[in-house]
Amino acid sequence: MTGKWNYQPLTNQQKSAAAEIAAHCGNIPAVGELLIRRGVQTPKESDAFFSPAISDLHDPFLLNDMDKAVNRLNKAMGSKERIMIYGDYDVDGTTAVALVYKYLQNYYSNIEYYIPTRYEEGYGISMKSIDYAAENDIKLVIVLDCGIKAIDEIAYAKSKGVDFIICDHHMPDEQLPPAVAILNPKMPDSSYPCPYLSGCGVGFKFMQGFAMSNGLTNHNELESLLDLVAVSIAADIVPIVGENRVMAYHGLRRLNSNPNLGLRSIIRLCKLTNKDITISDVIFKIGPRINASGRMQSGIETVDLLVCRDLHDAYEKGKDIDQYNRDRKELDKQITEEANKLISNNVEIVKGKRSIVIYNKNWHKGIIGIVASRLTELYYKPSVVLTYSNGLATGSSRSVQGFDIYSAVNASRDLLENFGGHPYAVGLSLKEENIPEFSRRFEEYVSKNIQPNQLEPHLDIDAVIEFADITPELVSYLKRFNPFGPGNQKPVFCSKNVFDFGTSKLVGKNLEHIKLELEDNSTSHVINAIAFNMSKYFEHIHAHKPIDIVYTIEQTKRSNNPDSIQLMIRDIKPSETDK
Repeated sequence: MTGKWNYQPLTNQQKSAAAEIAAHCGNIPAVGELLIRRGVQTPKESDAFFSPAISDLHDPFLLNDMDKAVNRLNKAMGSKERIMIYGDYDVDGTTAVALVYKYLQNYYSNIEYYIPTRYEEGYGISMKSIDYAAENDIKLVIVLDCGIKAIDEIAYAKSKGVDFIICDHHMPDEQLPPAVAILNPKMPDSSYPCPYLSGCGVGFKFMQGFAMSNGLTNHNELESLLDLVAVSIAADIVPIVGENRVMAYHGLRRLNSNPNLGLRSIIRLCKLTNKDITISDVIFKIGPRINASGRMQSGIETVDLLVCRDLHDAYEKGKDIDQYNRDRKELDKQITEEANKLISNNVEIVKGKRSIVIYNKNWHKGIIGIVASRLTELYYKPSVVLTYSNGLATGSSRSVQGFDIYSAVNASRDLLENFGGHPYAVGLSLKEENIPEFSRRFEEYVSKNIQPNQLEPHLDIDAVIEFADITPELVSYLKRFNPFGPGNQKPVFCSKNVFDFGTSKLVGKNLEHIKLELEDNSTSHVINAIAFNMSKYFEHIHAHKPIDIVYTIEQTKRSNNPDSIQLMIRDIKPSETDK
């Protein structure tokens, strides 16, 4: 069993609203329930959900300091100052730099970009980059996807006559850097309607504000860059709700029709050409390749790719990055195996504890975030993985659903040299001698604050339906729920008391999967399904005993034929009636 099944029936008020929405959406009750669970309250809101419009984007000047940021940029361009676009070396940072650089290049040529090296300069704004700016007469730096905690660095830059505009989306501290302007929807006094923007999303809003302030009416110049925003939203795993849904929706359309040349080369290398690219494809195929450059070599190669204007050149650059990704996979596999071996040989690391903190000074710095994610998935505990770099223990942490790991790390901030991130992922660095005390205090905080149900996997069910409800019309509507992601996960259904039609069988190299043909009492139609790594249930199913299933609904081919519908089983339980 995967874990606990959570289903919260709708209230009477919600049922009434769901029925009204369903009547507007093809009289399909499940669609009404799914929309209610996604915060849609009326038929009019359902239209906006299914057809997100560019006009639904918020006024960029609702962001604090937008007027200051735009005025400083306009002043720099008017005075012909040298401008540097600076960003983090991950997907969000590099797409943000590419977006701002590409857009401003339409109107200004005295501009360059800079990505710090993960291994020499580390995360955030480096002193080396400030010295570079000062030495090269750069008067304005636009920093993206980092900078909100760079108090000393930006004070140093100010003393050198270099101004900074910060475009970030990470959690700020009480004390803020002395920048000319700070664009961040997470500022404590912010009333911006979408607090979940990616770093690239903040960069897009800045360019939107710049365009409005200068009366630039060629909207296609800016909207054509939404493919970069969609990639950042997917890779940074920010909630795909509100304004993010609008940008992801139109960005995916661009990614599928006329993508950026650099992204086109990655799409080709991923073998996604002429396929319907989804958020899932970005997360598992496109994003890791873009990230690999910053993990294995230098993130500047990614920006070089994303701003490339020649398709052949883009493909050659893409092949280099694809090789970095293959190298990254090998290292990922090796270090994950070493981490699991470390834990199995030292059971006290996990035994009786609600968190994991491990350290190996020889691990590759670019991979430890991935390893932290693997450990969290395997042990279902908040995890911190540390290695040694530039005289400090440097690490990444990942959390389980519902637990704020940023607060957990923040509780030990006096032991840290630097940290920053989100509720589900935090980067940190500390002196090697502080690791034992950090481990103790991190565990203490997690133990006191995590809820027992957060330490076990669970499945949130959107709707309980019968097989008769699974129609081509429902499947057609489910496609319109895209793009999927946090805040709008692929709908998960539950059906109870279903039976094997008599033709289910074990499949796979080791017969570990079950290919199912199922029926229930609501219809005579047989439903195809696949249950990966659930062979332990086969004997029960084959004996024609009733089961309850949790699943998503997929289509095996582009067709409205009911036979093209397949259930992707997430979990199985013997039915209560069989106990």
